Amino acid sequence: MFEGKGLPLSENGLDGAKRLLGIDLATLWAVLTVETKGCGFLPTRQPVILFERHIFHRLTNGRFDAEAPDLSNVRPGGYGSTETQYERLGRAIRLDREPALKSASWGLGQIMGFNASIAGFRNVETMVEAMCRSEDAQLKGVAAYIDSTGLTKPLKRQDWAAFARGYNGEDFKKNRYDEKLALAHARYAAGTVPNLGVRSAQLYLMYLGYAPGDVDGWFGAMTQTALLRFQADQGLPRSGKLDAKTQSTLERAARAKAPK
Repeated sequence: MFEGKGLPLSENGLDGAKRLLGIDLATLWAVLTVETKGCGFLPTRQPVILFERHIFHRLTNGRFDAEAPDLSNVRPGGYGSTETQYERLGRAIRLDREPALKSASWGLGQIMGFNASIAGFRNVETMVEAMCRSEDAQLKGVAAYIDSTGLTKPLKRQDWAAFARGYNGEDFKKNRYDEKLALAHARYAAGTVPNLGVRSAQLYLMYLGYAPGDVDGWFGAMTQTALLRFQADQGLPRSGKLDAKTQSTLERAARAKAPK
């Protein structure tokens, strides 16, 4: 259910978000680092989701509270593990599809389905299709949501407290979102940003079951170990380096296993 191409974040995706919001690369990466899940997909190529039972309760006027209190409940919570989210969503869809889709948060920025129009989509179905397709589409939704909710101005002037308040709510201080944004921005403005080639390789290695660690664009020990295993399995020189041959072979192998 909801497996897609799962294409990785690209330069085109970053450039589109930067243009829409009028921000520099360091600011965009700060938002991606602090305000997103880091990676928009699961190893199954399904978008990362979280099903919210209190939203399903609200959107269905509590019609399913008695028969499915774990799916429809006035109280938030009862989330379960990441692995159970699609099982919960599937059961909610069987009760009422549209409210179910609207009751989950989707992709990189965990945009709620009921915010589909605010995020620039025609409806929740087209939003979900986009979320399954690529991280570029997910990021486009994040940027449109930021722009539609009036958060572009504080973001452009790097007013982290105002941005965090608007994006995370009045309790943003509890998780120090403003401080984390400021630190991330300072880091990226002073040095390098994550490498999209490395990040794509990590995503493809994850899809192929090689466990590269976080999909974050930083080439660490877990990524190198996963890459060495992949090179060995493909009969490539075991350099542990992401050279052009390894990158192209990895991309072909991952895309060959993508849903048609």
